[in-house]
Amino acid sequence: MAGSIFRVNKAIGKSIEFKGLKAQYIWILAGGVVGCLMLFAILYIAGVNQYVCFVIILTLGTAVITASFRLSKKFGEHGLMKWQASKGVPKHLRAHTRKHFFKKDGGNRSGHTI
Repeated sequence: MAGSIFRVNKAIGKSIEFKGLKAQYIWILAGGVVGCLMLFAILYIAGVNQYVCFVIILTLGTAVITASFRLSKKFGEHGLMKWQASKGVPKHLRAHTRKHFFKKDGGNRSGHTI
């Protein structure tokens, strides 16, 4: 056989990218756009002027798009998740007593069994 009939996928292991947005930032942008669409529907049904709705949604949509591209550029593919995880790690650990370092059975403290 001269060649294979199957195409080789060269993008295995790479994250998805759309117009410069990487990984989870695509989902952030999509959620923001859907949120703006829902807000427009709610405001329009509530009786707010159509042009006021349009200005509000245009402003919020621009903010969502700008923020998602800015986050993608600042943190990269996994940086935002790492930054959020670092916020959950305590800066200091304090032990006010030494009782946590001893056995709870109150028996032999040397660690040897009889």
